[in-house]
Amino acid sequence: MLASVRSATLTGVDGQVVTVEVHVSTGLPGYQVVGLPDAAVRESRERVRAALLSSDLEFPKQRITVNLAPGGVRKTGAGFELAVALGLLAASGELPDGVLDGNGVLGELGLDGSVRSVPGVLALVDALRGAGADAVIVPAANAAEASLVHGVRVRPARSIVELRACLKGECDWPDVPQLADDCAGTPDGDDDAVDLVDVRGLPRARRALEVAAAGWHHVLLTGPPGTGKTMLARRFATILPPLDADEALEVTRIHSVAGYAPRNGLARRRPFRAPHHTASTTALVGGGSGRLRPGEVTLAHRGVLFLDELGEFPPHALDALRQPIEEHVVRISRQAMSASFPADFLLIACSNPCPCGTGGPNCACNELQRARYRRRLSAPLLDRFDLRLEVRPPEPGDGPGESSATVRERVDEAVTRQERRYARRRWRRNAQVPSGALTRVIPLTRDVEDAWRWVIEHYGLTGRGAARVRRVARTLADLDGSTELAEQHVTLAASLREDVP
Repeated sequence: MLASVRSATLTGVDGQVVTVEVHVSTGLPGYQVVGLPDAAVRESRERVRAALLSSDLEFPKQRITVNLAPGGVRKTGAGFELAVALGLLAASGELPDGVLDGNGVLGELGLDGSVRSVPGVLALVDALRGAGADAVIVPAANAAEASLVHGVRVRPARSIVELRACLKGECDWPDVPQLADDCAGTPDGDDDAVDLVDVRGLPRARRALEVAAAGWHHVLLTGPPGTGKTMLARRFATILPPLDADEALEVTRIHSVAGYAPRNGLARRRPFRAPHHTASTTALVGGGSGRLRPGEVTLAHRGVLFLDELGEFPPHALDALRQPIEEHVVRISRQAMSASFPADFLLIACSNPCPCGTGGPNCACNELQRARYRRRLSAPLLDRFDLRLEVRPPEPGDGPGESSATVRERVDEAVTRQERRYARRRWRRNAQVPSGALTRVIPLTRDVEDAWRWVIEHYGLTGRGAARVRRVARTLADLDGSTELAEQHVTLAASLREDVP
C-alpha cells in the first residue's frame, strides 16, 4: 500500500517542494524515515502515532517506510507530520482514492491530534503553487498568511479528525480568517510613541538622518554618552516611507521564515532591528549548523539595522557586514547545503569616541587604550558609511526641532524624485546606484566636478568614499528640489562624511 502527498521544506528563505511517500507493508512493525531527514523529522513517528490514536484513528501495526523526495535535499522541521499522517490514512484506506491529488499539505501535529502552525508558510505555499498545487492544507493559524499567495485555494486544518471529515466530504472546510494590516519590528513596538520633535537641538545630526532616510545612506554617529545618539536612531524609523506592496510581501516572507510573521496579514512598517553588542557573527549575518536561518541583516531587509555601542561588537562580526552592505545579499555555504538571504538594509550605528566614552580633554583613557578601541572598527568598514559625524551635547537653550511628520513629507518628495529618475533601472535610491553608472546617472557640471575633485584630494577619499560623496550630494539636491547638483551639495556631503576620522 503506497500513498504520495506533496509538502515542502525551507531552504534559506525559499520553499523546496518535497514529495512524502508513505509505504505500508507486511512484516515486523517498524517506522523508518529516509531522504536526509533532520532530528525533528525523525522524531515525527511518536507524534504522528499519538495524534492518530488520540483521534480514534488507526496507526498501522505494520512496517512503515516514509520517503522524502528528492533524497539529496536536507529536510528540516516538523512541518511534514500532517502530510505523513494523511499518507498513512490514505495507504490504510481511511481516505478516498485521489482525494489528496493536487493538494499540498503543511502542518505539525500535537499529541491530541491538533494541527499546529509552522514557520515560513508564505514561502512554502508559494513553492507548492509553483509546482502545480491547486490547493494547500495548512494549519488554521497559518491560513491568513497562506492566503497572501494568489492562485491557490487555502484549506485550514484545526485537527486531524476534522480534516479527515472535510476530505471525505462529511463537513465543510473552515473559513479562512480575513486579512488585517500589521506591523513588523518597529522600535518600542509602536512608532507612534516616539517622534523627532522629542529631540532638542542637534540640527546637524537631524539633517544627516533626513538625508539617510531620503537616499538610503548608512550613518555612523559618534559622541560621548548622553548626547542623544540613541534617541535619534530610535526615532529614525518614524521618517521612513511605508513599505510598498512588493516590499511588504518580501518582509512578511522573511519574518515568516524566521518565525516572526505578522498576525493576520502583511507587514506595513519597515523592520527595525537592534541586536545587542554580544551578538555573534552567525546571529548577525545568518547561518547555523542545522537549517540555515536568516540573521539580523536579513530580518532588517527593507528596513533599519541599528547597532548601538558599535565599538563593543566583536571585530570579526562587524567585518562580516562589509559584503552584505555592498551586495545587499548574504551567501552562506556549508558542506551539506548553501543558501542566499536578501540583506538590503539601512545601517545606523552609534559609538563612543573612546572606551571611557568621554573623549576630549577629560578623557581618562591612555593612548594605547584609545588606539586599541579605534582598531575594533576597521577602515574598510568605516569607508562604507556614507554619513559620519560627531554628535555634540545640545545647548541648554535649544528647543525641539521639526516633527517626524514634517520631515517625512520632505523625505517622501525626495524618494518620489528618485523613483521617477530610476523608473527603468534595477535600483530605486541614490545610495544603490552602482559605481559604474555614476557618471551617466549622476552627471556633474564642470564647476561641480572641480569641487568634487577638490573634496577627494582635500579629504584623501578612497574611490569608494568619493562615490559615496557623489551619491549623498545627489540626495541633498533631491531634498532641495534641484534637478542639478551644485557645489554646496558636494561640499556639504563631504562634511557630513568626514566629521569623524
